[in-house]
Amino acid sequence: MSDTHRPDLAALPADFVWGAATAAYQIEGAAAEDGRSPSIWDTFSHTPGKVAGGDTGDVACDHYHRWPEDLALLGELGLDAYRFSIAWPRVVPDGDGTVNERGLAFYDRLTDALLEAGITPFPTLYHWDLPQALQDRGGWPARETAEHFAAYAAAVADRLGDRIQNWATLNEPLCSAWIGHYEGTMAPGLTDMAAAVRASFHLHLGHGLATQAIRAAVPDARVGIVNNLTHCDPATDSEADRAAAYRSDGHNNRWWMDPLHGRGYPQDMVELYGTEPPARAGDLETIAAPLDWLGLNYYFRSVTADDPSGPLPHARPIDLPAGTPVTGMGWEVHAEGLTKTLRRITEEYGARCLYVTENGSAYPDVVGPDGQIHDPERTRYLDEHLAACARAVRAGVPLAGYFAWSLLDNFEWAYGYAQRFGLVHVDYGTQRRTIKTSGHHYADVVRGHRARRSRAA
Repeated sequence: MSDTHRPDLAALPADFVWGAATAAYQIEGAAAEDGRSPSIWDTFSHTPGKVAGGDTGDVACDHYHRWPEDLALLGELGLDAYRFSIAWPRVVPDGDGTVNERGLAFYDRLTDALLEAGITPFPTLYHWDLPQALQDRGGWPARETAEHFAAYAAAVADRLGDRIQNWATLNEPLCSAWIGHYEGTMAPGLTDMAAAVRASFHLHLGHGLATQAIRAAVPDARVGIVNNLTHCDPATDSEADRAAAYRSDGHNNRWWMDPLHGRGYPQDMVELYGTEPPARAGDLETIAAPLDWLGLNYYFRSVTADDPSGPLPHARPIDLPAGTPVTGMGWEVHAEGLTKTLRRITEEYGARCLYVTENGSAYPDVVGPDGQIHDPERTRYLDEHLAACARAVRAGVPLAGYFAWSLLDNFEWAYGYAQRFGLVHVDYGTQRRTIKTSGHHYADVVRGHRARRSRAA
């Protein structure tokens, strides 16, 4: 593919990290093997009516058995880094107490193999798969869960910290708290705002305590957290819609960013939710431990109208105008929102090191007569968002890397297997992997950047 087909990425730094991302429950399978206990997602997906098609993550991509093949795909794509998650119920099946050696050994092998292949591991300690045993004892609305999370983090860091420097504590705590405890469409499927606020606080506290635990075990650790943030625009210029967009920003962004940066929880949102986070003396300082890096997951922007009678935050997403580019999920394609969000994190929160830790698109892929998957929409989405990253860097954003979501088609939570985000197609019946056109294009972009880096040196 010629340079004329690539986005202009000359602004990206020479040491820019190119990666791809996955999550344990979405790809591993082996749900009851080697001592793994059920997670809240096992329970949720096995509850009739909760997941499209009645799908579960019992097998998923069978990555637990096929991981050497998947690591080879990372190498074939020429990637520098792999962002994966570690399954808490695989490592500490009861949520606290005894560490399961067989479960931890899996990530030990994975880490060694990545390093041998020259690929930097970027593990995330929590990507939504809380051990069901802890949910039965109160889950994230209970303070003890944050304390158990820190102990689990300490066990993993103690085992792998001699080889892993880059750690993420949580992935998208917004989804765990708001969608899992208020909207009810993700595990554990609750619809209680007071419980959601408690969960949000204990997720933050768990992050802070785990950060302390990781740094105690790995003195040179680089610790971050991954938030899904969105640029929020009003549907119209009316005062009501502008206020709705500000509430949407509080719900989606400020609630998750302010405490991490020593600002506490935004008071306007505390009043809107009608409940105070259950902070004790010293908790806010623990949550605001300095970050070595911050991860941004970006998929679409939010455009909202005032909706006083609707659910919190009383901001209704508008129907997109006809002809608006959307993904297979119905999400607006709006790459400029990525640039704006990266700039905001830098300018408003003083971020010193940022990664785009997830960015990608689902489309209804079709295997062609040649056995290949030609996905021009995903390729175009990728190019537009990489160009948005370059614009952010030119504006002064300290962007250090990009992780495409996802390496593989996988179990897409409540959407089941109906939505495909992968750079690599997975035939779930045979588990055959096939790199899509977008994957080959991504590899070409990476090679181009690496060649430019070599020429500059």
